[in-house]
Amino acid sequence: MEIAQAQQDVRTIYRGGGVGALVSAVVWAVAAAIGQWVDMDLAVVVLFVGGALIFPIGSLVLRLLGGPAALPSGHPMIGLAMQAAFIVPIGVILAALVFSERPEWFFPFAACMVGAHYLPFIFLYGMKEYGVLAAVLVVLGLGLVFEPQGVTTAAWITAGVELTVSPLLLRRGR
Repeated sequence: MEIAQAQQDVRTIYRGGGVGALVSAVVWAVAAAIGQWVDMDLAVVVLFVGGALIFPIGSLVLRLLGGPAALPSGHPMIGLAMQAAFIVPIGVILAALVFSERPEWFFPFAACMVGAHYLPFIFLYGMKEYGVLAAVLVVLGLGLVFEPQGVTTAAWITAGVELTVSPLLLRRGR
């Protein structure tokens, strides 16, 4: 299989990644709301557990939209997709460890990790838009580590960024 065809398969099946970005935006918004109005410890758990559920929920949404929900068995991009996905839980665990000493760094660190996880998507989807998304989230996270604006600011902004890009990614995935 040619690389271009494999990337087209990923774009088509996962609708440019727009469904995943939309589900992720909801997870980030819920974690932000819980962190702001309920409890930051619970917000950390919500982001971790919710993050782990992004792919299964996204797959369910893809099925409801009437298409395949995963790459076919043996597809050459499955390995890269799985490797990219495992970046996030590792990063969120590291951010959670930092949380005990610097709670205001949790969401910025997690935003950086999500941004870093989008870097392989440039090749996976064959979409340069993921480079922009990665850069925005990494710069956002780093900026809010050095200039904290509130414990949940990075979470709200990350939710907003992913919500904003999801329709663009969906259109690109057609």
